[in-house]
Amino acid sequence: MHPTAPPPQTLDQITHLLTHLLTASHSVKTFTSRWQTIRSKLAYLTSSLSALSDSPHWSENPLLQTLLPNLLQTLLRIQSLSHQCSDPEHPPVGKLLMQSDLDMAANWLSKQSQDIDLLLRSGVLRQSNAIVLSQPPPGSDKEDLGFFVRDLFTRLQIGGVEFKKKAMESLLQLLENEEKAAAVVSKEGNVSYLIHLLDLNAHSSIREQAITAVSVLASASEQSRKCVFEEGGLGPLLRIIESGSMGLKEKAAMAVEAITTDVDNAWAVTAYGGVSVLLEACRSGSLTLQEHSVGALRNVAVVEDVRSALGEEGAVPVVVPLLVNGTVKAREKTANLIAILAASGEFFRALIIQERGLQGLLLLLHESSCSDTIEHALRAIHSLSASDSTTRTLSVSTSFIIQIAELIKHGTILLQQICASILATLCMSDGNKRAIASCMPALVKLMESPKPDGLQEVAAKALVSLLTVRSNRKELVRDEKSVMRLAQMLDPKYEAVSKKFPVAVVAAVMAGGSKGCRKRLVAAGAYAHVQKLAEMEVAGAKKAAQRLSGNRLKVIFGRTWRE
Repeated sequence: MHPTAPPPQTLDQITHLLTHLLTASHSVKTFTSRWQTIRSKLAYLTSSLSALSDSPHWSENPLLQTLLPNLLQTLLRIQSLSHQCSDPEHPPVGKLLMQSDLDMAANWLSKQSQDIDLLLRSGVLRQSNAIVLSQPPPGSDKEDLGFFVRDLFTRLQIGGVEFKKKAMESLLQLLENEEKAAAVVSKEGNVSYLIHLLDLNAHSSIREQAITAVSVLASASEQSRKCVFEEGGLGPLLRIIESGSMGLKEKAAMAVEAITTDVDNAWAVTAYGGVSVLLEACRSGSLTLQEHSVGALRNVAVVEDVRSALGEEGAVPVVVPLLVNGTVKAREKTANLIAILAASGEFFRALIIQERGLQGLLLLLHESSCSDTIEHALRAIHSLSASDSTTRTLSVSTSFIIQIAELIKHGTILLQQICASILATLCMSDGNKRAIASCMPALVKLMESPKPDGLQEVAAKALVSLLTVRSNRKELVRDEKSVMRLAQMLDPKYEAVSKKFPVAVVAAVMAGGSKGCRKRLVAAGAYAHVQKLAEMEVAGAKKAAQRLSGNRLKVIFGRTWRE
């Protein structure tokens, strides 16, 4: 048969040949079990071809222009094998060779039957526009998108290299231009086959397109990301990061970072040996590869088993340099990773300090204007401040102290809380305390905030620390708003603040016994409130009341009598 014969003519030849082979296969007397297998495949194929011919537009589909002739050639080969196995006067020469030929023929038949079934299931044979790969216009409904996606994947699975290339180009264009495309592809497309194309044996250009498509799907939505993971995409992507070209590594790392944003997927990174792969990418990859690789490590570091693997693989010396040398986003992600590691225990804190991670964080804090980056850096610094050496370093760094004071005045509520927490732990000189006196009103205001939890306490502690300096005490009471806020917080009827915090601040203000400070606090009504709190036996209220009353001798003699 001429290979360019129209599909209807070819299908007639196939149907005729199938009828003959089904009859002839019963008379075969050798290799009967193998012929029984072939006969069952021929019978199944007959049913599939009947359904094919019932499809209204089957003859228009270009895939059949290759598929049907190939099927016809397979059937002709089976016919030849049938003759050889049915001639008693000329039995087949070479038993093993004939067995191999029959097995190969059965496999060809299976593959071609599967392709036909795929065409039938896709529904593309029932619509005439299946022969044209036209992009659905923006905003198309899911039904039209679904049909287009099924057609694309049919071509990917059945067509030759050129069909696959064009299908991949259309798929990438669809994913780029249509917001709903990723969800439709994950539902209607064969993502498993797309991941199969990531294999090294795939055609190079098709493989590159497949990696791009998988990366887009992993990043597009929760549904499509979940689909890529569940279809086994993580392992092949990590292998590409390990051994692919730099361009492919970057796309694969982008996909891995997206997949690992779901904590439930994090465990699989260690299962595939991904920690060492990602660390090597951080060590020797391009800036883009480093950025996405450290992002993936940041995502999975929240899992204890992964942190253990990071410790065993020597992650800290690899990632700390990215605080200084990485891209803007890489530096942010690295700061986040280090914050997670530093918060997990002394083991990582010691390593980070040893590798000069604190210096890298301080430099990042100084250079960055991004709120998220500053937050991650400060969280890491706060965790590292659990170490005495870090606290000593920070306590004498005037530039750092001034910066966190500015953030207390002007930062987001989360930044204010972190900065107040750090400030409360530092052993600052009086000079540094005077240098940041302007942040005290902001600390008073933070004491009124019920959320986030712990904010009132750290704000009060930081404020009490600053009030050990006489000039700071005088400056605070000169701020009328701060004094009124303190008085309001002391009011027993005001329940938004635990009373021990404003009481501690008043006690700190009155520690020097300044008449001016006492006068301003009493005028704001603080004394009356503190007296009531003393009667309620609120911790520290009795002493604060005595200091506000000006009766310091009573405080001294009362303490001596108790002793």
